[in-house]
Amino acid sequence: MDSAFLITAFTTLFVVIDPIGLTPLFVTLTHGTETRARRAIALRACLIAFAILAAFTIFGEAVLGFVGISMPAFRVAGGALLFLTALDMLFERRTQRREDQAEGGAAEAPDPSVFPLSLPLIAGPGSIATVILLAGGQDDVFGLVAILGVAAAVLLVVFVFFLASGLLERALGKTGINIATRLLGMLLAALAVQFILDGLAAFGFAGGIAGGT
Repeated sequence: MDSAFLITAFTTLFVVIDPIGLTPLFVTLTHGTETRARRAIALRACLIAFAILAAFTIFGEAVLGFVGISMPAFRVAGGALLFLTALDMLFERRTQRREDQAEGGAAEAPDPSVFPLSLPLIAGPGSIATVILLAGGQDDVFGLVAILGVAAAVLLVVFVFFLASGLLERALGKTGINIATRLLGMLLAALAVQFILDGLAAFGFAGGIAGGT
């Protein structure tokens, strides 16, 4: 397994899930909750999100094949979806939408670990599309295991950020979180373009431009 691929996979999934941007929402959703219960919510949300991402990592391409969608076509579509996500991050639309989802989830259920934390805030359309894209380039079980390991590593970071949510929010402040979100959005936009170029290259377009991910 190429270390460059693992770094790219980790970076892409980290940027899409955006643990820094999720942290203030976790604080809002668990406001007034004692430390032990907050820790349990964070752990449960990350475990459920991992189960969802693992299912799409293993069976996602089979589902695409069943409905007649080729992997290159999904790369182009997935890249476009990630690019729209990047635009939302750059213009703060994603943060506002997540806050709306968080407020709705808090009003509907006292335990936010399933909704809205694990789905759709952690394992949302962007992260699901990302693991399917990454798994589509693998031709053996070791590649899938590596992607699952990357997903687990990113969710471990999410869990740590959740545990340190109060400290992180105070350290960065609203301005710091906004700056970090925009920087991650720029990086995600570049990665999304690379996914699109890879998909076009598989169709015979942009062959001289696209590189491996």
